[in-house]
Amino acid sequence: MTEEKKSVIVVGGGAAGLMAAYACAKNGNAVTLIEKNEKLGKKIYITGKGRCNLTNDCPPEDFLPNVVRGGKFLTGAVFSFSPKKTIDFFEGQGLALKVERGNRVFPVSDHASDVTKTLEKVCRDAGVVIRLNETALSLIVAESSVKGIKTDIGEYVCDTVVIATGGISYPATGSTGDGYRFAQEAGHTLIECVPSLVGLNLKNCAVQQGISLKNVVLTAKRNGKAIFSEIGELLFTHYGISGPLVLSLSAKVNRIPMKEVSLFLDLKPALDEKKLEERILRDFNERKNEALKNALRGLLPAALVLPVLQAADIPNRKQVNSVTKEERNSLIETLKRFVLIPQSLRGFSEAVVTSGGVNLKEINPKTMESKLIKGLRFCGEVLDADAYTGGFNLQIAFSTGFICGNTI
Repeated sequence: MTEEKKSVIVVGGGAAGLMAAYACAKNGNAVTLIEKNEKLGKKIYITGKGRCNLTNDCPPEDFLPNVVRGGKFLTGAVFSFSPKKTIDFFEGQGLALKVERGNRVFPVSDHASDVTKTLEKVCRDAGVVIRLNETALSLIVAESSVKGIKTDIGEYVCDTVVIATGGISYPATGSTGDGYRFAQEAGHTLIECVPSLVGLNLKNCAVQQGISLKNVVLTAKRNGKAIFSEIGELLFTHYGISGPLVLSLSAKVNRIPMKEVSLFLDLKPALDEKKLEERILRDFNERKNEALKNALRGLLPAALVLPVLQAADIPNRKQVNSVTKEERNSLIETLKRFVLIPQSLRGFSEAVVTSGGVNLKEINPKTMESKLIKGLRFCGEVLDADAYTGGFNLQIAFSTGFICGNTI
């Protein structure tokens, strides 16, 4: 006896929605995908700076520690549809992939559009009906069961509705929080949404914008306890700081009042204080008759010299041969703990992902179905699950989307 095939509406044509629609349709279900934009995968086009970092080439046990929220909930989905399965899926459809630094996976073409085209093709080949420029307005629910949806064009009667509308980051791509409204109307609770993987406004920023630093350690403390400390790249901007290190930091501090966060940079993590002092003394000895600001250019980028001297409270015009031991110690302290004063995170318009969303306690992790409303499912960024940068968030979309669709 074969199972009865379902009529399914997927709301949202992004990474999670397209994967869910494909996985559902390949099992023989009648699937219609509704997307309010004029094209599919609008947010996919801007991921990875237009190149689309579609996953991270690592086993599930290495993947899950990179999940900031929802790791336990996602365990089954990530093991079932792992990064390797994602890679095999796209390569099996003829999309050539490459692995770059940090196990980040990109299309060989460096075109995010190729990822969307691949997903659209498999959906159409599986029989998914795709309706663009149509906006879902509300769910039709009766007797704790979903019966269909209303759109700006009409009504659809169906057995299952999949909400894959994304979060509220990059609202210009259509991520305007529709899924949260649908969830609340169905009785679900929401975890407060905050920006994640986003830049940081600073109160003090003596460093000129455009300065990029590599191999520095950014550390954040709260109540004297380190809550984040990683080595990597950082960029000074007109508002403060950004870059890979800062994006990862934002995921850890986006629910903490900024006044409770102390932030500092180790500009020379390869040298402990003793070796750093030896290096400084060597440089000073070679340039003892020069101005201090010139003597430090072998140690620091030129644009950092004056901000570091200012932070160390050392006159920049001072001659090397007149630097005191106390000033030298202050310089070492500043190089190892260059203080940054955080003010606030940048907003949703710049955030890569939304942290927060539909409460995971109300969702079945094996099927992504609502525990409150029969036939209602959620996948992707609309859920309260997010991860660090590096392809992890798109993999969450693919994993939850596949599990959601494949189990209908």
